[in-house]
Amino acid sequence: MTIPTPSAATKHVVIGAGPAGRATAKYLQAQGHHVSLVSRSGTGPEVAGVHRIPLDATDSNALTDVVNGAAAMYNCMNPTAYTRWAQEWPPLHRSLLHAAQTTGAVLVTLSNLYMYGPMRQHALITPHSTEQPQDAKGEIRGRMDRETLHAHQRGALRAVIVRASDFIGPELGDNGHATRNIPTIAAGRTVRVIGSADQPHSWTNIDDVAATLATVAARDDAHGRIWFAPTNPPVTQRELTGDLARALNRPTPKVSAVPQRMLKLLALASPMLRELHSISYQFTNPWVIDSSATTRTLGLHPTDWETIIQQAAHGNLPQSS
Repeated sequence: MTIPTPSAATKHVVIGAGPAGRATAKYLQAQGHHVSLVSRSGTGPEVAGVHRIPLDATDSNALTDVVNGAAAMYNCMNPTAYTRWAQEWPPLHRSLLHAAQTTGAVLVTLSNLYMYGPMRQHALITPHSTEQPQDAKGEIRGRMDRETLHAHQRGALRAVIVRASDFIGPELGDNGHATRNIPTIAAGRTVRVIGSADQPHSWTNIDDVAATLATVAARDDAHGRIWFAPTNPPVTQRELTGDLARALNRPTPKVSAVPQRMLKLLALASPMLRELHSISYQFTNPWVIDSSATTRTLGLHPTDWETIIQQAAHGNLPQSS
């Protein structure tokens, strides 16, 4: 088919108003683009200069109307709960593909690393690593990414995938493993982490994710493949806790790992904890990504670690602190 050329090259539509969607909308707006931020409710923290639109993204016709004329559409969505992935992702995925194919907007997908299985000691995850999903979440995300890239290769639409490790940055709160313990650190209490406190782990800055999404959207030579958002060398959960405590001028707290056996037992009674347990290998084993191809090819570098730590530490404290 002939892909239509968008009529307004500065219009961008970000779908999903969580931390990644808001960061992406903010980045695009700062570049001078006209940005719409789509979510189920159309509400949430204000993003200056960004137009909010309430929309059920499974309504492919309504989504197409919103995306029509845009240079790019950014899939920063997540289902309403971990336990709802199998029910909610397929209709969202179909709607996104339809809108991209109909409008010609580049479909830029923010994906994750759930499709990769446990890594060997000293191994690095790259965009070319073998996918060995350990649960349904990894299977679903991996399959959607493959279907999107296959559609691009057939010429049905234009698409690109960006994957990132666990987010770190301001305004993440309980949405981030790296940031959920910041109030605990500030209070000087014991920090409890999932998995091991001493395995190397990659943490991706949320603003670097936004910059990568915007960059690959604008470059034809970046389309049709998977990129990793630029990410600093790994840091253990114990080291991360110490860095955050230092940024807050607090003593380094004790770090205690939740025993895997306890997590497994709790998962028997809690569907949410069961979904969390199924990917806990990312914290019991090394979990390190290699984003050097993104830096080498696109010229994108991770924000320096000290800046990330300062922004995360002070950007996730309760308002009363």
